Order: sequence, then C-alpha cells, then structure tokens
Amino acid sequence: MVAIYSPLIRAVLACVALGALAACNNQPPDWDLRKSPNAPNTSDAARAAISERPAPDGRGIISYPTYQVAVAERGDTVASMAARVGLPAVDLAKYNGMTPETGLRQGEVLALPRRVAESLGSPATSTGLPGSVTGGTISSGPIDITTLANGAIERAGTSAPAANTAQGTPGREPVRHQVQRGETAFTIARLYNVPAKALADWNGLGPDLAVREGQYLMIPVPGEEALDATGTAALDTTAPGTGSPTPEPPSAKTPLPAEKPLPAGSVAAVTPVSPNLAASQTPASAARFAMPVDGKISRAYEKGKNEGIDVASSAGAPVRAAADGTVAAITQDTSQVQILILKHADGYLTVYANIDGIKVAKGATVKRGQTIATVHAGSPAFVHFEVRKGTDSVDPVSLLQ
Repeated sequence: MVAIYSPLIRAVLACVALGALAACNNQPPDWDLRKSPNAPNTSDAARAAISERPAPDGRGIISYPTYQVAVAERGDTVASMAARVGLPAVDLAKYNGMTPETGLRQGEVLALPRRVAESLGSPATSTGLPGSVTGGTISSGPIDITTLANGAIERAGTSAPAANTAQGTPGREPVRHQVQRGETAFTIARLYNVPAKALADWNGLGPDLAVREGQYLMIPVPGEEALDATGTAALDTTAPGTGSPTPEPPSAKTPLPAEKPLPAGSVAAVTPVSPNLAASQTPASAARFAMPVDGKISRAYEKGKNEGIDVASSAGAPVRAAADGTVAAITQDTSQVQILILKHADGYLTVYANIDGIKVAKGATVKRGQTIATVHAGSPAFVHFEVRKGTDSVDPVSLLQ
C-alpha cells in the first residue's frame, strides 16, 4: 500500500500545497484530549484488563497443558529455533506455514507441532496432544457483530480454565486461534473482545500487525488480580470457627438531628434549582472529520510507513467527503485506480485512494457527508484515507474521534 500510494500522493500534495497552504504550520488540535495535562489517564486500567504473556524458559518455550509455543530470539530463523527446542526444522516450518530459512523477529511466537521436554521448574502436564484450535472464515463484506459475539460466548462456555505451567506460574491457558483466509489481527481481536495491541504483544506480531493464513495465535487472557485459582471471582471469607463479622450497630448515644416538619398541606418555600441541561449539551459530533466510508479500520496509521488508515468496506459502497471543502486534485495510481484530494479550512487536506466512479470535478465545492466516489472492487475491498496538514501526514483517528 505504501509503495503504491505514498510517492504519488506526496507529489500531488506538494503541488496542491504551493498555494495558501504553504504557510500553514500549526499543529492539529488534540480532539480526543489525550495530550491535555489535566486529562484523566486510563492507561493503567487498560493494561490491567489483560495479563502479560508468561515468561518463556531458558530455550524460549512457553508450556501449557495442551500445547507449547516458542519465542524467537534476536537473529533467529525457523531452523535455529528448531535446533534450540529440539525439533526438525522442516516440521516446525511446515506447521507454521514457513520455510526453515525464514527469518524471525525478536519476540515472534511459533507454535510447536508436538510437545518437547521442558526445562526444570516447568514440568509437562499433558499427554502431548495439540490443544484445541478455533477459527473460521470471515467474509470480506460487513461483519455480523452479533454472530461473532455469540460464537465467542459459546466457545468460552465449553472450555474450563486450565493451569499454566510456563515457568511454574499459575494462570489460565489461552485459547489458540488458527488464522483463516481474509482474517486480520483486528477482526480476530474483535472476535474475542481483546485489544489488538495485546494480541500483537502476546504473539510477537510486527508493527503492521500482519498475520498469515494458517498461523496459530494465542488469545490474551484477562488479568488475574480479581480471579482465584479456579478463574472465578474471589470472595471475602473468614477463618473456620471465627464466625462472620458482625456489623457495628448505630450508636444510641448520638441523638438524631432536630427536624422541623412543615405543616400538612403547605408547600416548601424553596424550589430546588433545576440544572440547565441545554448549557451542557454537545453537538452530535465534535470530530473535525467524519469517516469517509462505513467499515472498520483494517490497517492503522504508522508515520513513515502507512501515512493514513485503510478502512475495510464492500465494493461499490459510497465514499463520502470527510468535511466541507473543495476538490483540489484527481489522479490515478500506477494501476489506474483513482485518487481524490479535498482541500479544507485551516490548511487540512484529505486523501481518498482505491476508489472508483468519482462524482465530482476538480475545483467543485463539496459538503461533509456528500458522496464523492465509490469503493474500488478488490479482495479485500477498502478505502485508503489520509489527513494532512499541508503536506505532513496526521493520524486520522485523532481527528475522527
């Protein structure tokens, strides 16, 4: 995506920005208040919701009752990892859809095709059979959230928590998911209701969160702070024979406050002040820009690598202007797929790539939400959307929330 769009878009933007946009150097407003010095910080709560991946043993192996995985070290290949854990390189490569010569990222996780002996302090507790693996095809069209949620609930109800034998630390065994064609890290994370970043951290995914068909992923488990050894909520109890704690009764030594009841039939002299709800109302959407197409983000913004976001949609779906503006440029990529650029107030530009059927002409005025094109047919179908301040890219998510 970057190789196709970025050079061409940068060249077109350079031409567009030579006008009044050249003097716009202000930083984009922080619409979601994450950079505000007095904003509430929920990062600790978010991290506590998902437990950290257990530490591997000396050879990089994490062992669970029904399966094992190995964590890559710096400079590892599939062959070097196989030699370290004591498996044939061909078997390990085939099981993970790779070749023995494939290089691995530090921290990348591979599933072991069969159980190997563990280091001292991490005894095997299984028969050696591979654990259960879930997964199913996800269509390229709109995703039925209700169906996905019900499937996740059914799977959760059929598997009891098991002890984690990695490094002897108690915990619950994560579900394994085998990636099917068309799935992404984001759709899998949504399926199991876990953060995509946690899924990436547990499995050592790269910065683009790319997954491959047939890959085995561990689904992160919730934090253990509020769970007991059986995976249920812990309750406050007392030692046997001590009885239940008795609540302290109200003291009879302190008199009740004096009351002055009003005569029957009278009306209170003071009417409670009603809050001014109109003063606290907010607009329907305070976001600077609107989503250009209905769908979920399939690829996140990454400065210097992906200068925008990819929004998964269906071929022929309407593409809408993210804000009021004018058509600054219309061009094509190397595959003759159309690209459209809109110019907005305050020096902003929005870019819409991988589109067809452009419905506006260069120089035309457009309104927020107006249909300007349709989604290009592809497998999968998506829209590449960028927001720029002059020619410098900005994370669109910060301006869409």
